[in-house]
Amino acid sequence: MERRTSRRDFLKTAGGIAAGLGLGAVITVEPARATPAEMAEAIRKVVGSARVTPGKVTLDLPPLIENGNAVPLTVTVESPMTEAQHVRAVHVFTEKNPQPNVVSFHLGPRAGRARVATRIRLADSQNVVAICELSDGSLWSDTAGIVVTLAACLEDGI
Repeated sequence: MERRTSRRDFLKTAGGIAAGLGLGAVITVEPARATPAEMAEAIRKVVGSARVTPGKVTLDLPPLIENGNAVPLTVTVESPMTEAQHVRAVHVFTEKNPQPNVVSFHLGPRAGRARVATRIRLADSQNVVAICELSDGSLWSDTAGIVVTLAACLEDGI
């Protein structure tokens, strides 16, 4: 006598096979991270061989953050923001994100004040560097460390 398979039995069997195949195909994804050396190279590409001096720049970000997906960051530069003396650019770099050059802001004397604020993603606990270029060509910087408990940037290129 021929035994017919019920739809329910077929679905149970197919689901079991699919689950078994799925578990065998689990792939571990490693976070894509830059290194401090890659951050230094990214900084060199932006500033060239010019000397970067600590000071005049204040990088404000929380020392500890639970989630690295939206980290508030503010960069303030001591500058009168006049035609003769103003901030040309502010660059932000990270040492462990997939892309070490996170953001660049271009300012001019009509900006009114030398302050920029945004949110960035951080892949892990790391140092963040802000470099400011003034209208006289001088470069100034500040560095801040941050501890991230839940990392972001787990996929390459994000």
